[in-house]
Amino acid sequence: MKRRVMAAVLALGLAAGLAACTSPNDDLAGQYREGDNKGFISGDGTVTEIPAADRGEPLEFSGTAVDGSTISSADYAGRVLVLNFWYAQCGPCRAEAPLLEQVYTDTQAVGADFLGINIYDGPEQAGSFEQTYGISYPSLLMQGDGDLKLALAASASVQAAPTTLVLDTEGRVSARIVGQLRDAGILRTLVEDAASAGVS
Repeated sequence: MKRRVMAAVLALGLAAGLAACTSPNDDLAGQYREGDNKGFISGDGTVTEIPAADRGEPLEFSGTAVDGSTISSADYAGRVLVLNFWYAQCGPCRAEAPLLEQVYTDTQAVGADFLGINIYDGPEQAGSFEQTYGISYPSLLMQGDGDLKLALAASASVQAAPTTLVLDTEGRVSARIVGQLRDAGILRTLVEDAASAGVS
């Protein structure tokens, strides 16, 4: 009897230990691999604007783009930059893609740029998405890039897609949209406000 009790206790301990080593994102990754479009963590499109005094330090990052080039935050110095976290099998990411491209086109004249942050895909799948949805701005590949994840982790969950950040002309997060962008006008206004605030 004692042996059976001890065996049961050991089995429970092992199960607890394995559970403790399992990340909540393991299920997320499994859903993504299955291609069932549930593999995303998302909000409801909530918009948060951050007062200038509360924006903290500028984001500094560097990574490899879909085309193999290196892109860094320094490339966008003095300009408003929109960062959009996405991946190819994320349904809300596909739905918002045309709106992002529209706002990108509309706001270049005010000194704004866009940069995608692909959180899961390799260059082939990410490039196919860009071609399908007519995305003309570049994206960095985050999968396997620990430095890029670390650089952005304080400002956005690196597992959350879609999430959109608007960086002001100093590189600080001025607005955050958690979830699918449903209205191009919302993002356009956030970008234009950030751009006008940077004009002395």
